[in-house]
Amino acid sequence: MTASVALAEESAGPGVWAELVGQEEPVRELRQAAGMFATALTGQTVPGLTHAWLFTGPPGCGRSNAARAFAAALQCERGGCGQCHSCHTVTAGTHPDVHVVATEASIINVALARDLVQLAQRAPSQHRWRIIVVEDADRLNEAAYNALLKAVEEPPPRTVWLLCAPGPQDVAVTIRSRCRGVRLRIPPTAAVTELLVARGADPALAAFAAKAAQSHIGRAARLAKDESARLRRREVLDLAFGLRGVGDAVLRAGRLIEVAGEEAAAGTADRDAAERSQLLRALGYENETRLPTAVRSQVRALEAEQKKRSTRYKRDVIDRALLDLLSVYRDVLVLQLGADIDLVNGSERERLQRLARDGDASVSLRRMDAIGQARARLGTSANPLMVTEAMLVTIATA
Repeated sequence: MTASVALAEESAGPGVWAELVGQEEPVRELRQAAGMFATALTGQTVPGLTHAWLFTGPPGCGRSNAARAFAAALQCERGGCGQCHSCHTVTAGTHPDVHVVATEASIINVALARDLVQLAQRAPSQHRWRIIVVEDADRLNEAAYNALLKAVEEPPPRTVWLLCAPGPQDVAVTIRSRCRGVRLRIPPTAAVTELLVARGADPALAAFAAKAAQSHIGRAARLAKDESARLRRREVLDLAFGLRGVGDAVLRAGRLIEVAGEEAAAGTADRDAAERSQLLRALGYENETRLPTAVRSQVRALEAEQKKRSTRYKRDVIDRALLDLLSVYRDVLVLQLGADIDLVNGSERERLQRLARDGDASVSLRRMDAIGQARARLGTSANPLMVTEAMLVTIATA
């Protein structure tokens, strides 16, 4: 083992890896790789050093966090200590040599891919690595994949590509075959609970949030700190327990879409206003009421991007609601089968048991299939209201 590898593995404390709970094996692999990259900086030849990585795993596993932590470890002289300037700037998203693509659009087009290729050709400004993190590599369209292929296959000596996607199959085979894979898993509920407590959450609330979110770290954190999120989840659960007939299904679908719109507006309003103010300030028109044509054009372009972001945020809110609804029928199926498995919604056992008596396992499976189909349709351009109405009608009549 080289001195650089040893340093990366033995750096004091968990450092930038602290929040990658339940990912011991991937973290060990990434620590070792950071040491190999450090060795390469000394001019030594490092066999097997890979400049393109693909982080995969189900939603909530922390694949984007893992890619960012790895980027910090590569820029840190101590392999990801979590305390130095490099670690702080990478974590904050301000490091000049780490570029993160986290698109709000449904696809990453060829124009953006070509921009990334040009960026990849530049030497790092701080003499370590030029790192490009693509958080949603599964959204690259075919033309974008083709544009990136050569850059990923033969990057400049100081460029590293870190791609993220739900699974290897979600990335074009021509790209994934040129990447070293890092597979993450959904962390244990207990590990997520410990993380939330370490962040300051009440232990009982943290345990509830971790289980309700089914170990999805982002959703668990939201449930632990936001009472309105917990109230919205309760409203979603009531959809399953109180659904009566087709008419009721249509009304409840409308309410679900309405709530999603309200949450999307609340979640993006401050950011939208800040971005508009920042743009006008940069153009020198922050306090002006009448804007010249060129400035109005840039403001309209920003508003168009913000509208796309709001639409995607709304769809994400609906998808989270469908996952909560799915957890109800999952619990019902567990009770119907008599399986020795913990319930996600254990506090609702009495209502779950009543729902379980109203049908059998085949009914529960049909309802779960309806939710799965709705989630798939939401990933397209389908109308969310129509998708949700069709799903709830199917559930009501199953």
